[in-house]
Amino acid sequence: MSQNNGHASQSSDGFIVVDGNELSFREGETVLQAAQRAGIEIPTLCYDERLTPAGACRMCLVEVEGSRLMQPSCAYKASPGLVVRTQTPRVERNRQFILSLHLADNVQDRDEAEDNNPSRLHALAEDYGTLGAWPRVERQRQERPEDTNPFIEFRADRCIACSLCTRYCDQVEAVSAITLAGRGAHTTISTADRLSLTDTTCELCGGCIDVCPTGAMTEKQALAYGKPERELEKVRTTCNFCGVGCQLDLNVDRQANRVVKVTSPPPGTTVNDGNLCVKGRFANDFVHHEERLTDPLIRGEDGQLHPATWDEALDRVVQGLQGVAERHGDDALAFISSSRCTGEENYLFQKMARAAFRTQNVHQCAAT
Repeated sequence: MSQNNGHASQSSDGFIVVDGNELSFREGETVLQAAQRAGIEIPTLCYDERLTPAGACRMCLVEVEGSRLMQPSCAYKASPGLVVRTQTPRVERNRQFILSLHLADNVQDRDEAEDNNPSRLHALAEDYGTLGAWPRVERQRQERPEDTNPFIEFRADRCIACSLCTRYCDQVEAVSAITLAGRGAHTTISTADRLSLTDTTCELCGGCIDVCPTGAMTEKQALAYGKPERELEKVRTTCNFCGVGCQLDLNVDRQANRVVKVTSPPPGTTVNDGNLCVKGRFANDFVHHEERLTDPLIRGEDGQLHPATWDEALDRVVQGLQGVAERHGDDALAFISSSRCTGEENYLFQKMARAAFRTQNVHQCAAT
């Protein structure tokens, strides 16, 4: 048995042994969480750290010493002295079997399945050599009527009823717009009375797209763009629609020099924990709008706006503000900042108003 590998923390509540490695765990942690912190990979299809474990996909089953049955590592609590094995022949056979069952009524071709969304199901199937392992069966899961919402599309032929999307909608967004409907092989994702998402409590945040492991939930705008010839490059940036500072990834087709879609960084890595609103995820078409301003404009003597440098534009602003103060006094000036600014930017803005221009007339558009 190896010694503790450095993943212990001051708040450690004991140790478990995973594949011969002694790992620390914290109170309430599952076997999967302790293993992930230590860099030990256990495949999952229905797990998300923001959600209550469901144990639906059974991909994360592991052998626990003293237990006759394999246990779902996503829901099995760690306890002192627990001995776990994640890569035994029995475990490997189970994963191959589960993947084969999922793919028996799913899209077989990975390129076709992925479109513009990566499929964890097909990536795992390739890793375990189970693509096309079983004969196809007639799919029982029925498509929903065409949804008139502008952003989100559901493809029943890719769904494995893992419930990630419905649990995200319930537990993170707390709107419960979608649910599992039907029984047995007919189980599918639906809304109350099969309504369009725009007629439900759905906020069109697109979180269901991000958590979906198979591409069953996908983005209409990206589908309309078509599949790029090359893999999309992810560029991390900050959303510009409000001052919260949510981080997002622009998925860029470098060959066409175009943003194809927006995705979330992994949960736990950013201030927004991988969550975005409808504007942050879908309102990106302005990036390539033909009328988008890319340079400051200054009004010339002819009364028309002309492109200028930032230095020229800022000099013009300063001259205008100082001119008003000289003619009418400092209190003739008023400053209104934007809710799109961060707290730090708003602080600097009021400091500029009070210290540089000597006026208390400063406000923020979102203030009440």
